[in-house]
Amino acid sequence: MNDAWKLIGEPKAGGILVVSDHASNRVPDDIDLGIDPTLLQQHIAIDIGVAGLAEIMSESAGYAAFLGNVSRLVCDFNREEHQPAAIPIASDGHAIPGNALDHEAYEARLHRFFRPYHSKLAELLEQHRPVLTLSLHSFTPQLESHPEKQRPWQVGVLYNEDDGAARIAIPLLKAEGLCVGDQQPYSGKLLNATMNRHCEAHGRPYLGIEIRQDQIRDTMGQSVWAERLVRICNEVALKLRA
Repeated sequence: MNDAWKLIGEPKAGGILVVSDHASNRVPDDIDLGIDPTLLQQHIAIDIGVAGLAEIMSESAGYAAFLGNVSRLVCDFNREEHQPAAIPIASDGHAIPGNALDHEAYEARLHRFFRPYHSKLAELLEQHRPVLTLSLHSFTPQLESHPEKQRPWQVGVLYNEDDGAARIAIPLLKAEGLCVGDQQPYSGKLLNATMNRHCEAHGRPYLGIEIRQDQIRDTMGQSVWAERLVRICNEVALKLRA
């Protein structure tokens, strides 16, 4: 573990690596975001439930988990490096005044968090060559800025150009009796930066999963989803190799 990332388990050749960009709500002591601390418990700061879910999954044979180790409000790893949203000045209607940085401070934040995170992930994928990368996120049932827009999907599957794993996973998830979103609650054509960089750009198979927060908010839900995703990822990996 370092300031930017946390690795759980030991990645293995032919295994499955769980990657969660937004697993933490940690704000280092020397960074003041200038926000109400209660916001750090909400979706704008962290993908609720994914850290616990990834940790349970990492206990399965062949699995390891690579997690972001700071809040997405400190640095959003699932963005292009020089997109404004990489260090957001606002999120879902909330201003983040501590992120109004000059060029030098902005570069220092990227150098401290963004670049080490992506450098380590690139190293792991190149060294261990997992058979599948699982990009794991969670989403809120509705945004504060658009409360009228309900998100009924229990799980969404996201992808950009490479939909190979998605096409296998979607019917498997539907067979579980779930309400499944294909490119919902948003599209992987727009929000897929980490997988675009580390998987699509190198022809590495990946599966992008978004789980609604209420499904994995507690340990019981995380355990249910860990068992489900391990089964489904194993089947996806086998079919991709066939």
